[in-house]
Amino acid sequence: MLVTSLARHRAPQHLDTRPRWSVNDIVALYELPFMDLIYQAQQVHREHHDPNAVQLSSLLSIKTGGCPEDCAYCPQSSRYETEVEREKLMALEEVLEAARQAKESGAQRFCMGAAWRTPKDHQIDAVAEMVTAVKAMGLETCVTLGMLKEGQAEQLRAAGLDYYNHNLDTSPEFYGQIISTRTYQDRLDTLARVREAGINVCCGGIVGLGESRRERAGLVAQLANLAPYPDSVPINNLVKVAGTPLADVPEVDEFEFIRTIAVARITMPKAAVRLSAGREQMSDAAQALCFLAGANSIFYGEKLLTTGNPQLVRDRELFTRLDLHEARNAHVQSAQAKIA
Repeated sequence: MLVTSLARHRAPQHLDTRPRWSVNDIVALYELPFMDLIYQAQQVHREHHDPNAVQLSSLLSIKTGGCPEDCAYCPQSSRYETEVEREKLMALEEVLEAARQAKESGAQRFCMGAAWRTPKDHQIDAVAEMVTAVKAMGLETCVTLGMLKEGQAEQLRAAGLDYYNHNLDTSPEFYGQIISTRTYQDRLDTLARVREAGINVCCGGIVGLGESRRERAGLVAQLANLAPYPDSVPINNLVKVAGTPLADVPEVDEFEFIRTIAVARITMPKAAVRLSAGREQMSDAAQALCFLAGANSIFYGEKLLTTGNPQLVRDRELFTRLDLHEARNAHVQSAQAKIA
């Protein structure tokens, strides 16, 4: 498995790096009767987390559009004709104003995303300054900047970065149908650099790219078998954008998406499982089932990079109706040493 090369290359020798979950194991979870799967996931969730607490993160695109990659789902790719225009890196004060607004709205973590393949050293310098300033405001910090070179993760860690997001997107078997400009191993190498630098790993994927259930299970297997598995696991429901190759891909059934949340919770019990992109198109009932299945983190605000997100008022109303409360960071921030 690809994950084995990551474990052998990066993990200390005393760690058992053998895969804990086979793809067949995870397919078997998917195939449980829906009520049995949700019940099992809720039991695991209650063992490790406050069942009524949800962590709130806010996401800002600090550099939008013009990405040279060919990710088939992404409107920021320069290869596709979409309504997203290329923009420069935001100024520090603009970022800090957005962070202030996010904190006032209740966000606990402020995530910054830039449409780069690999950031240049001067770009890392600028982002590191943003991280330090946002951290000083009392917010947790997270960035997603693409692939990292040697030394860049350490620089971000020194600036105070808490989390680095770098998704695997899909299974190794399906990956080539979605992206050709970077390999699966490229992604694993960046994750290893992040972990070695002492930064918490945020890594998940996307449901609804046209993958089969087995390929969906292959993604979860890759995530769950990382040593250790990610501290934070965003599960995205594809937001289809006109002009991208996946604009007309068939919708994934909501219950299949909820099954994926449950399977992620069972296989990565201590991680924060984040209900991410695609919430705008989900009903309140479907979101409630996601929380029941083990989701305990959301992106909170009106926009996710370049696509819509449920507005603050709707989220607040849903939390009230479900008797959910905002988690303290300690409820969902799993220390690296504690993840089995």
